Order: sequence, then C-alpha cells, then structure tokens
Amino acid sequence: EVQLQASGGGLVQPGGSLRLSCAASGFTFDDYGIGWVRQAPGREREGISFRSVSGDREYYADSVKGRFTISRDNSKNTVYLQMNDLRVEDTAIYSCAAWKRHLEHPLITLAQSMGAMPLNGVAYWGKGTLVTVSS
Repeated sequence: EVQLQASGGGLVQPGGSLRLSCAASGFTFDDYGIGWVRQAPGREREGISFRSVSGDREYYADSVKGRFTISRDNSKNTVYLQMNDLRVEDTAIYSCAAWKRHLEHPLITLAQSMGAMPLNGVAYWGKGTLVTVSS
C-alpha cells in the first residue's frame, strides 16, 4: 500500500518554526520527486516546494522563499520541510505529493516560469498535517 504521511504540524506563534516530515512507503522512493502542497481555509491548494531525487533542483513559491527549506533523506524515505519565521498566513493543511522522476525537471521549469507549481501529474497524494500560526 502506497503511503505518504505528513507529520510535525501544530500550533506555533508568529515568528516561530516547525519542521514537517513526509514519510513514504509502498513505492520505490528513488523513482519519485516529492513536493509540499498546502491548502489554507477557503483557498485553493498551493504547491510551495519541490526537491528532485538527486537534489540538483529545488523550487520554492515566492510566498515561502527564504523562510522554508526542503530536504530529502533517501536512506529514510523521508522528505522534510523546515519552516522558519512563520506567519499567520502560513496557516494551512500541509501535504506531500510524489511525481515520477521524469517529470521533475519539466515541473520545476514550468513552476519557475509560471510562478506557481502545477499540481497535475501527481502520482501519489499524502495525508496532511495541520499547521496553525496564531498568537
């Protein structure tokens, strides 16, 4: 059974930090690039970050650039999202998603040109974790 399980969410004050984890199982991890997607209340899903399997390319949405860092540990089949300087507008459900490796570079190239990460082509969606930023 394919699983992508996000964890690490919680309640944090503005300016605080959280580290999310996405644990993958049931598929060959090295064959898929993993990205983070969030959905705030009343808003559409937003792809915020992506990292290639090899780590040679990354993408960050403008809304999180400079504050969030994606990393990947292939030995643990896990992708992380370090979130610093959190803002109220970062409140959302955060999920991870997997794209087949051959889609990595087109995905990042398109995201950089469009200023938004396309969410079509996702092979697997994970269950999310809630991040609430509030004082």
